[in-house]
Amino acid sequence: MAITADQQTRIINILVEETGLRASQVLNTVALLQEGSTVPFIARYRKEKTGELDEVEIRNISDRLVYFSELEERKEAILKSIEEQGKLTPELKTRIETTRLKNELEDLYLPYKPKRRTKATIAKERGLEPLAEIIFAQELKEGSLDEIASPFIDPSKDVPDAASALAGAGHIIAEMISEDADIRAMVRRLTWEKGIFTSKVIQDKSEGVSKYEMYYDYKEPLKEIPSHRMLAMRRGEKEEFLRISILAPEEEILQLLRNKIIIKESIFSGILSGITEDSYRRLIAVSIEAELRAEAKKKADESAIKVFAGNLNNLLLLPPAGSRRVLGIDPGFRTGSKIAAVDGTGKFLEHCTIYPHKGDGGNIERAKSDLLRMIEKHSIDIIAIGNGTAGREMDLFVKQTLREGALQIQVVIVNEAGASVYSASEVAREEFPDLDLTIRGAISIARRLQDPLAELVKIDPKSIGVGQYQHDVNQPALKKSLDAVVESCVNFVGVDLNTASTSLLSYISGIGNTLARAITDCRNNTGPFASRKDLLKVARFGAKAFEQSAGFLRIRNGADPLDNTAVHPEHYEIVKKMASDLKVSLKDLMSDSTLVKNIDLSRYTTEDVGMPTLRDITEELKKPGRDPRAEFKTAELRDDITEIKDLSEGMILQGTITNVTDFGAFVDIGVHQDGLVHISHLAQSYVKDPHKVVKVGQIVKVKVLSADVERKRISLSIKEAEPGKNKTEKKPLSSGENKSDTLTNRNAWEKAGFRVK
Repeated sequence: MAITADQQTRIINILVEETGLRASQVLNTVALLQEGSTVPFIARYRKEKTGELDEVEIRNISDRLVYFSELEERKEAILKSIEEQGKLTPELKTRIETTRLKNELEDLYLPYKPKRRTKATIAKERGLEPLAEIIFAQELKEGSLDEIASPFIDPSKDVPDAASALAGAGHIIAEMISEDADIRAMVRRLTWEKGIFTSKVIQDKSEGVSKYEMYYDYKEPLKEIPSHRMLAMRRGEKEEFLRISILAPEEEILQLLRNKIIIKESIFSGILSGITEDSYRRLIAVSIEAELRAEAKKKADESAIKVFAGNLNNLLLLPPAGSRRVLGIDPGFRTGSKIAAVDGTGKFLEHCTIYPHKGDGGNIERAKSDLLRMIEKHSIDIIAIGNGTAGREMDLFVKQTLREGALQIQVVIVNEAGASVYSASEVAREEFPDLDLTIRGAISIARRLQDPLAELVKIDPKSIGVGQYQHDVNQPALKKSLDAVVESCVNFVGVDLNTASTSLLSYISGIGNTLARAITDCRNNTGPFASRKDLLKVARFGAKAFEQSAGFLRIRNGADPLDNTAVHPEHYEIVKKMASDLKVSLKDLMSDSTLVKNIDLSRYTTEDVGMPTLRDITEELKKPGRDPRAEFKTAELRDDITEIKDLSEGMILQGTITNVTDFGAFVDIGVHQDGLVHISHLAQSYVKDPHKVVKVGQIVKVKVLSADVERKRISLSIKEAEPGKNKTEKKPLSSGENKSDTLTNRNAWEKAGFRVK
């Protein structure tokens, strides 16, 4: 059902009010989205129309546009249903048309919604509705309830006495109360504001210490409970360890309900009090608890997904090692370590397997010889070693072999999370149909050092290991958010049209899987693209796809140097005019930043191209083809620290942040198990949000606070690694925080839902 022009106008007005943006910004953004423009394209190339909105603001408009469009469609269906019943009043119609909340809309529809047979509908079938109306009117101050109910006694309708008649009338009133939109809103608000989320143990099925132990008798204000605790308790409930519920402020709610229902003194006050209590406990409370549990879960999901998305963004934008020849090593003990060499473009060259570790039946000298042979044969510039099993042992072996061979080659430990998922994927099978899974893994490790973004896009984001409870949150919402992150990162960096994989191309604005496949097929059949315009020769690649994608695709050493920049082809003529006005060639302009600085941009503004776009163009001309990611750096791991047992309290080490959560950050210090830096140890000053001070991929200095070998838990501190920088600002615990969040709590890891590697 398409929304009408009036509905669209109403939605635009709401979005303007919600966002605080100018009407023109919202209107133009909505128009661009409805024309099929992507968020990256709008943010980068339509700044004049949006008033320079960024991707976050545009995605928010897009999401809210979908929400309100769905709301308007639902309103139409509900209005039609109520009207067909002959019960649509002007007041009800106005309330339905003006509501902005889906749950409020459903509350308004509830009394008119077709429902299963209830106690109230049975009572109505028995002719007790008039009695319910008499009771609810509260007009009589004297008399007997039995006398009033006696005319409704009818054994043939299963109403044998006055008590049965009054009970049936009570069911009708109870349902009427429970379906009142204002009452439901009041109960929902109070339960959310003052409700307590509780967790009780059902049975302890664990051996030893349970990861849910801290939740065996747990209470916390519903509106303050953090995402990770909510999701941990829900998982405990799913696994039948826990029973969770919401304790509402029942007495306060019942008193407010009685005040609303019993509007005057009458002989019905007593029975109405009981009916009100029955309505709340039997109908309203159960329904509202289910709603609020779902709402709390939704909020927890949103928070967890936001954390996941932020971590993924930082991971995908890690600095690339660049076009170096890499030797990738997927280390292992029993089955040996797989080695794969790739050239500067990531092309696979050769592989072999070595057995350098004791107990695997291998030969250390042979392993050294094979390693040196691969390095020399393929002129290797850098070595990438996966951080999984035997990773640190392989690191030491490689460094020792390089020293013996008098070779100065950098060795980098690479996070291999998701490499096994890629190895077994359809993408990997297509790319390397004749190679074993483990060899594919070694190639992936090498390539993700060259360009993390280009390689990681081949893997399901959920398998990359930078999230929390990724299997417990709303899966469609998670996928939508992570796909948006990947799309944003890929388009931010841009891709080489002649070397990009199908997976990478599929995330480019306006392309998708089908066109990405068509591009790579065309490239394989006819050779490299000479210019961006050659894309129009690709099957089914039309003008709209070209408009959306061209600016994010790069062609190195092409005929037109602008094809290797983020300047969109629609603006090429402007750049050529700039060069012409300066009386220099295009290549000269792009190689001399001084010339670019001297351009008077005001001379080139038009109705469609303003200063924002012109500033972007000149920034590109100053550094054509530049990679916007940071400079490549790696952590320096100590050779004498390879296992947890090597750690001791007080050690100062360097490591790489692998995951950031609401309660702290995990750091890889090269011992196979990431250490936890609790939020209280992230910085010298008080930290409310860990994501404000640290990020995935960041290299940090940490101090070892404790190392539990048996439980495989390491507690670290960033602030104590460099003490005295700032005075620590202490802050008392709020009602939403829990003392068990400290590092001394023995379940600090399990409560977070983290699984030990």
